[in-house]
Amino acid sequence: MRNKLLLSGSIILIALLLSTGCVGSTDGDQSQQSSGAEYRTVVDSRGVAVQVPVNIERVVTVSDGMIEGTMTYIDKQDLIVGLGSSCLQRNFNYEFPTIHGETYWYRDGMNPVTYLNRWIMDLPLVAQSGSALNYESLVSLDPDVVIMRIGSCTVRHIGDESVIKTISTIESLGIPLVVIYGPPAFDDPDLSKMSDEIRIIGQVFGEEMKAMEIADYLEEQVSFIYERTKDIPMEERPTVLVLGLSSRARDAGGSGQVFGLDTIESYFIEEIAHARNAYAEPGYFRTVSAEQLLSINPDVIILCTANGYHPPEELYSAPYYQNLQELDAVKNRNVVAWPWTPCNCAKRLEYPIDVMVIAKAAYPELFADIELSEWLLDFYKNVYGVDHQTAIGLRSTQWMDWTVEECPGCG
Repeated sequence: MRNKLLLSGSIILIALLLSTGCVGSTDGDQSQQSSGAEYRTVVDSRGVAVQVPVNIERVVTVSDGMIEGTMTYIDKQDLIVGLGSSCLQRNFNYEFPTIHGETYWYRDGMNPVTYLNRWIMDLPLVAQSGSALNYESLVSLDPDVVIMRIGSCTVRHIGDESVIKTISTIESLGIPLVVIYGPPAFDDPDLSKMSDEIRIIGQVFGEEMKAMEIADYLEEQVSFIYERTKDIPMEERPTVLVLGLSSRARDAGGSGQVFGLDTIESYFIEEIAHARNAYAEPGYFRTVSAEQLLSINPDVIILCTANGYHPPEELYSAPYYQNLQELDAVKNRNVVAWPWTPCNCAKRLEYPIDVMVIAKAAYPELFADIELSEWLLDFYKNVYGVDHQTAIGLRSTQWMDWTVEECPGCG
């Protein structure tokens, strides 16, 4: 089942709009198609009914790892023939100096999906992260379906003119397009929609029940944290700051970047872990000065990926952060780090790790029974079905071995 498309020069000029992969609202003709054995109907996050082949052989994904991670869980990753994000093909190294004359280095950080499926590094790209899709490259891959996640680094916002054009162009080519919405696509992000995304991906491949298994598992991990912290009085809730130690922020005269109340990061802090976001203003990746950070003075600092991975030791000992040593979180050694994420635009299957790191650092006594280093291994085993040694490798490639060596704030 291939869409027969005509190419003229470097741009696609004519497509067979009556291709069996056409997209639209549910009508009589589509009902007839979906009742046959060759196609199934998938209603995506837009509410659009998309006709996809039952026997899918070739998939192009536009995502930073969410789609590909779900496909790995349901054992459909081998169907991916092209990517719309370079986030899955990045192999990162990072190092920083200390005031003690040492250099800390980190090697071979990568997306968990890439670690498990190294061949993904060699797949053709139909777009670099943050750039427009190359439609000629897309059509040359002859996909049975394109699955696109709005909220990823390639397609960030629902209402953007470029996103609207991308969707309409793919659909005009007669290629079935399934669109899912990540948390950044919503004004008030929460986690309820992430299970919907996973379910839709499962439906594309006729594996909805299996996909919901992993969605339910992720929800259970978050629900465990929610139930354990929900009754903590407001006056006893510590302040938590998600801080990106971006070199770009330093170049701009700031000390870091923070996440405001309207972000999914704040939702993790306030609605799930029941702490308080120390940055009580709106904004995503807002650059703040050393003076602002000292004024905020959070109880807990969570370091996120921000133009590189940043471990707690960098905030403690890098020469360019010595002006932040009076922060309570630094003095109390209550700085922790989230897993390395090559692209930080939208959360993926690993989102419960972020919540657990917050909960352990904010309430060490309450979560004293959770040994984070071992919890991580169990998480990777359950999410990706890997053995013990592979789980250790995943923990290392996400640069979470600090949980083994030391665990500030973990009790």
